[in-house]
Amino acid sequence: MNEKGTTPTPNPSQEGSKQMTRVELLERSKRKPVLLVFLRHLGCAFCREALADLSRRRRDIEKLGAEIVLVHMAEPGQWAPFIAKYGLQDALAISDPGKELYRAFELKRGTLRQLLGLKVWLRGIGAGIFQGHWQGIPKGDPWQMPGAFLLKDGEVKTAYRHQYASDRPHYVGIVCEGCGIKA
Repeated sequence: MNEKGTTPTPNPSQEGSKQMTRVELLERSKRKPVLLVFLRHLGCAFCREALADLSRRRRDIEKLGAEIVLVHMAEPGQWAPFIAKYGLQDALAISDPGKELYRAFELKRGTLRQLLGLKVWLRGIGAGIFQGHWQGIPKGDPWQMPGAFLLKDGEVKTAYRHQYASDRPHYVGIVCEGCGIKA
């Protein structure tokens, strides 16, 4: 963070990703709750699974009044063709290859166990074989852990920081918790 309390993001050079700071995201949440989802690298099977989950639950999330904002580490030109596979190309996306927002939201780099432990391998097999979310070539830091946050009224209302790369958040539950809605 700089002296103004903002965390700058890289200036995207192509369509598909925007530039936004933590302060701007919190300001945006004063108009409408924001489900802020930080992804791992684009080659990650669990990143692909998360996008498929968000795509499936998008209508439910939006009915609750929230908008989905995605943060990724890829260059904007890599993002557009990748996200189109999940039907989320119109969701606001923030390209953060320098991981400034990841740090601002206290998302850490994972340990070997968090990224490659037995639990992760078993879930990875399930995500790959049974759901078709195969591991690809990393585009971003393969050690970066993901997370999801509900921002509302200028504050972080709910924070979900993955303990393992294979964790599968309940995105609708995060929105309900952060908005004070009983599911």
